[in-house]
Amino acid sequence: QVRLVESGGGLVQSGGSLRISCLASRNIFSFNSMGWYRQPPGKQRDLLASITSGGSTNYADSVKGRFTISRDNIKNMVYLQMNSLKPEDTAVYYCTAVDRRGDYWGQGTQVTVSS
Repeated sequence: QVRLVESGGGLVQSGGSLRISCLASRNIFSFNSMGWYRQPPGKQRDLLASITSGGSTNYADSVKGRFTISRDNIKNMVYLQMNSLKPEDTAVYYCTAVDRRGDYWGQGTQVTVSS
């Protein structure tokens, strides 16, 4: 069973930065890709960023240039560095991982950006 545990969420002022983390219960190199989604209150869950086992990254237009996804294969961690945060970035952020058996989700971490 795969477990993904997010951490690092919290309250930050508009324009600030925050880094959230995701710890996987197994070697993340075994996943085809990992990513971050977010779900604002009352809205759908959307993909923000993804990173493949080879290190290729993709970003949603809404966060391109502000957010950076990275991974540490030794620590089994995936990170999302978020800069120039805006109130509309307020959401629950979820870590996800995909392998040949399916996809896995963390429980989410709340990020709140105050204006």
